[in-house]
Amino acid sequence: MTTVLTARLSLAPLDRSLAEHLVCGTPRPRDRWGPGYPDDGDRAGARRFLRLLAEDGDPGPFGAYEIRVREDGVAIGGAGFHGPANAAGRVTVGFGLIPAARGRGYAAEALRALLDHARAHGARGVDGDADRENVASQRVMAAAGMRFLREDDRLRHHAVTWTDR
Repeated sequence: MTTVLTARLSLAPLDRSLAEHLVCGTPRPRDRWGPGYPDDGDRAGARRFLRLLAEDGDPGPFGAYEIRVREDGVAIGGAGFHGPANAAGRVTVGFGLIPAARGRGYAAEALRALLDHARAHGARGVDGDADRENVASQRVMAAAGMRFLREDDRLRHHAVTWTDR
Protein backbone atom coordinates (compact mmCIF):
# COMPACT_ATOMS: atom_id res chain seq x y z
CA MET A 1 0.00 0.00 0.00
CA THR A 2 1.10 3.53 -0.63
CA THR A 3 0.69 6.63 1.49
CA VAL A 4 -2.33 8.76 0.62
CA LEU A 5 -1.57 12.49 0.69
CA THR A 6 -3.85 15.48 1.06
CA ALA A 7 -3.00 19.15 1.38
CA ARG A 8 -2.48 18.88 5.15
CA LEU A 9 -2.45 15.17 5.94
CA SER A 10 -0.54 12.00 5.25
CA LEU A 11 -2.50 8.76 5.52
CA ALA A 12 0.22 6.20 6.18
CA PRO A 13 -0.74 2.56 5.68
CA LEU A 14 -0.59 0.35 8.74
CA ASP A 15 1.74 -2.61 8.67
CA ARG A 16 1.88 -5.46 11.16
CA SER A 17 4.49 -3.76 13.37
CA LEU A 18 2.65 -0.45 13.67
CA ALA A 19 -0.68 -2.21 14.24
CA GLU A 20 0.82 -4.30 17.04
CA HIS A 21 2.24 -1.17 18.69
CA LEU A 22 -1.11 0.61 18.39
CA VAL A 23 -2.89 -2.31 20.06
CA CYS A 24 -0.37 -2.20 22.94
CA GLY A 25 -0.38 1.60 23.08
CA THR A 26 3.43 1.80 22.94
CA PRO A 27 5.06 3.85 20.20
CA ARG A 28 8.11 2.68 18.34
CA PRO A 29 11.14 5.00 18.67
CA ARG A 30 10.39 6.71 15.33
CA ASP A 31 6.64 7.20 15.99
CA ARG A 32 5.28 10.64 16.86
CA TRP A 33 1.89 10.36 18.53
CA GLY A 34 -0.39 13.22 19.49
CA PRO A 35 -1.88 13.39 23.00
CA GLY A 36 -4.45 10.64 23.51
CA TYR A 37 -3.38 8.64 20.47
CA PRO A 38 -4.12 5.80 20.05
CA ASP A 39 -7.58 5.79 21.58
CA ASP A 40 -9.97 2.84 21.90
CA GLY A 41 -11.17 3.26 18.31
CA ASP A 42 -7.61 3.26 16.98
CA ARG A 43 -6.78 0.12 18.94
CA ALA A 44 -9.97 -1.58 17.68
CA GLY A 45 -9.06 -0.64 14.10
CA ALA A 46 -5.54 -2.02 14.57
CA ARG A 47 -6.96 -5.28 15.97
CA ARG A 48 -9.33 -5.54 12.98
CA PHE A 49 -6.39 -4.96 10.61
CA LEU A 50 -4.30 -7.66 12.33
CA ARG A 51 -7.25 -10.10 12.14
CA LEU A 52 -7.64 -9.32 8.46
CA LEU A 53 -3.93 -9.96 7.87
CA ALA A 54 -4.12 -13.29 9.69
CA GLU A 55 -7.32 -14.49 8.02
CA ASP A 56 -7.13 -13.09 4.49
CA GLY A 57 -3.63 -11.67 4.01
CA ASP A 58 -2.74 -8.17 2.87
CA PRO A 59 -5.91 -6.17 2.06
CA GLY A 60 -4.01 -4.16 -0.55
CA PRO A 61 -5.41 -0.67 -1.05
CA PHE A 62 -8.33 -1.40 1.30
CA GLY A 63 -6.35 -1.52 4.53
CA ALA A 64 -6.02 0.77 7.54
CA TYR A 65 -4.17 4.08 7.73
CA GLU A 66 -2.67 6.27 10.41
CA ILE A 67 -3.64 9.93 9.96
CA ARG A 68 -0.62 12.20 10.36
CA VAL A 69 -0.26 15.96 10.04
CA ARG A 70 2.11 16.51 7.10
CA GLU A 71 3.73 19.55 8.69
CA ASP A 72 5.19 17.68 11.67
CA GLY A 73 4.40 13.98 11.14
CA VAL A 74 2.38 13.68 14.36
CA ALA A 75 -0.26 10.93 14.33
CA ILE A 76 -3.70 12.33 15.21
CA GLY A 77 -6.00 9.43 14.41
CA GLY A 78 -6.83 6.57 12.15
CA ALA A 79 -8.98 5.81 9.14
CA GLY A 80 -9.38 2.98 6.75
CA PHE A 81 -11.38 0.20 5.27
CA HIS A 82 -12.77 -2.81 7.08
CA GLY A 83 -11.44 -5.07 4.36
CA PRO A 84 -11.52 -5.69 0.62
CA ALA A 85 -14.53 -4.90 -1.54
CA ASN A 86 -17.49 -7.27 -1.26
CA ALA A 87 -19.14 -9.02 -4.22
CA ALA A 88 -21.02 -5.83 -5.07
CA GLY A 89 -17.77 -3.85 -5.17
CA ARG A 90 -18.47 -1.95 -1.94
CA VAL A 91 -16.12 -1.25 0.95
CA THR A 92 -16.83 -0.04 4.48
CA VAL A 93 -14.86 2.83 5.98
CA GLY A 94 -14.22 4.10 9.48
CA PHE A 95 -12.33 7.09 10.89
CA GLY A 96 -11.51 8.88 14.11
CA LEU A 97 -9.34 11.68 15.47
CA ILE A 98 -7.94 12.51 18.88
CA PRO A 99 -9.86 15.33 20.62
CA ALA A 100 -7.02 17.83 20.15
CA ALA A 101 -7.28 17.47 16.34
CA ARG A 102 -11.05 17.80 16.01
CA GLY A 103 -12.83 20.83 14.61
CA ARG A 104 -10.19 21.63 11.97
CA GLY A 105 -11.64 19.76 9.01
CA TYR A 106 -9.04 16.98 9.21
CA ALA A 107 -11.57 14.14 9.40
CA ALA A 108 -13.49 15.26 6.30
CA GLU A 109 -10.21 15.81 4.46
CA ALA A 110 -9.01 12.31 5.34
CA LEU A 111 -12.36 10.74 4.47
CA ARG A 112 -12.54 12.52 1.08
CA ALA A 113 -9.06 11.19 0.31
CA LEU A 114 -10.10 7.64 1.23
CA LEU A 115 -13.24 7.89 -0.92
CA ASP A 116 -11.10 9.01 -3.87
CA HIS A 117 -8.64 6.22 -3.09
CA ALA A 118 -11.41 3.60 -3.03
CA ARG A 119 -12.83 4.81 -6.32
CA ALA A 120 -9.39 4.87 -7.96
CA HIS A 121 -8.88 1.25 -6.87
CA GLY A 122 -12.12 -0.03 -8.36
CA ALA A 123 -14.66 0.21 -5.55
CA ARG A 124 -18.20 0.87 -6.73
CA GLY A 125 -19.18 2.49 -3.45
CA VAL A 126 -18.31 3.12 0.18
CA ASP A 127 -20.46 2.59 3.27
CA GLY A 128 -20.03 4.10 6.72
CA ASP A 129 -21.98 4.55 9.91
CA ALA A 130 -21.90 6.50 13.14
CA ASP A 131 -23.69 6.25 16.45
CA ARG A 132 -26.96 8.21 16.38
CA GLU A 133 -25.57 10.60 18.98
CA ASN A 134 -22.31 11.18 17.07
CA VAL A 135 -23.46 14.18 15.06
CA ALA A 136 -19.88 15.26 14.34
CA SER A 137 -19.08 12.02 12.46
CA GLN A 138 -22.38 12.25 10.59
CA ARG A 139 -21.42 15.78 9.49
CA VAL A 140 -17.98 14.55 8.41
CA MET A 141 -19.53 11.87 6.21
CA ALA A 142 -21.91 14.42 4.66
CA ALA A 143 -19.06 16.91 4.11
CA ALA A 144 -17.04 14.20 2.36
CA GLY A 145 -19.91 13.49 -0.05
CA MET A 146 -21.60 10.52 1.60
CA ARG A 147 -25.38 10.65 1.80
CA PHE A 148 -27.60 9.56 4.63
CA LEU A 149 -29.39 6.26 3.89
CA ARG A 150 -31.18 5.13 7.01
CA GLU A 151 -30.98 4.78 10.76
CA ASP A 152 -31.66 1.96 13.14
CA ASP A 153 -31.92 1.90 16.92
CA ARG A 154 -28.16 2.56 17.28
CA LEU A 155 -26.60 3.83 14.04
CA ARG A 156 -27.04 6.27 11.18
CA HIS A 157 -25.84 4.77 7.89
CA HIS A 158 -24.26 6.78 5.07
CA ALA A 159 -22.94 5.80 1.66
CA VAL A 160 -21.60 6.98 -1.64
CA THR A 161 -22.10 5.08 -4.89
CA TRP A 162 -20.45 5.75 -8.22
CA THR A 163 -22.59 4.99 -11.23
CA ASP A 164 -19.78 5.26 -13.80
CA ARG A 165 -18.48 1.76 -12.98
